[in-house]
Amino acid sequence: MSTKGVQTFIRGFIFVLSFLGLLSFSFVFTQILNLNFLLIPAAFIDFILASVISKMFYVLPEWQRLVLLRLGKYSGTKGPGVFIIFPFIYSVASIIDIRITTHQVEATATLTKDNVPTRVTAAIELEIEDPKKAILNVQNYFNTVTWLATEALKNTIGSMDLKELLSNRDEIADNLKQQIDSEAQQYGINVRAVRITDIDTPPELVEELAVIARAHRAAQAKQIQAEAEIMVAEKVAQATQILSKTPGGFKLREIQNLAEIAKEESSMIIVYPESSAMGADIASSAIAMSGQQVNTTHHKTKHT
Repeated sequence: MSTKGVQTFIRGFIFVLSFLGLLSFSFVFTQILNLNFLLIPAAFIDFILASVISKMFYVLPEWQRLVLLRLGKYSGTKGPGVFIIFPFIYSVASIIDIRITTHQVEATATLTKDNVPTRVTAAIELEIEDPKKAILNVQNYFNTVTWLATEALKNTIGSMDLKELLSNRDEIADNLKQQIDSEAQQYGINVRAVRITDIDTPPELVEELAVIARAHRAAQAKQIQAEAEIMVAEKVAQATQILSKTPGGFKLREIQNLAEIAKEESSMIIVYPESSAMGADIASSAIAMSGQQVNTTHHKTKHT
């Protein structure tokens, strides 16, 4: 059973008990005084009194609060649970829901700093922290906070270029939260979060921005490639200096290159002295016999 159903049951039960009790008292009273003609008017009065007594009982769930007035002045906030409010002196100003709610605000056809018409949609999370301020300080806190959020959104759009608006969503949302929350606190409202959900711009402008972005990425790629080539050239120059200072360094590097080439499965390497006719004959014979691609290297020898 819901909380409202529990309240209805309690009120009905109290009404029946009150009506029967008052009706019994009225019957006994009229019988003692021999005023039977007053029994029907007394029963009507008992019905009204029983209705008033039953409506004194309130049952509120955990997420609701009741703002109470005493002779028109603020008396306090009630809830949750079961409590009694005496009539005629006390009155209920409002019963509000203090749970977090999410609302959508939209700034339509707003010009950015660079005169681009833009429509921005944002979602705001609201929570009532002070029910007294939310009910007594403003007639409709929801409409007021929505208006504050819309105005803050328009002011933010007008103070930024479209490029900044598209690339700094999180920063814009934080600034909006601070602006709206500072104003909403006087109404007892806490702005928990603001999120930019949509930024609608003209399609042709979006295509222009995409072209600019692609060109910027291509320029960055070329710059990175050029920096890499410079780094490789510097390392090669350093390696050349080191090898030139090491006896047999270049010869060792040549052997390493040959070893790397030999790892390829589809190639054969034959190394022979440049002036050796026999080596050339062996290489020619190997090419003819294998029918494969053969890497031949003329190895210069120094006779001492």
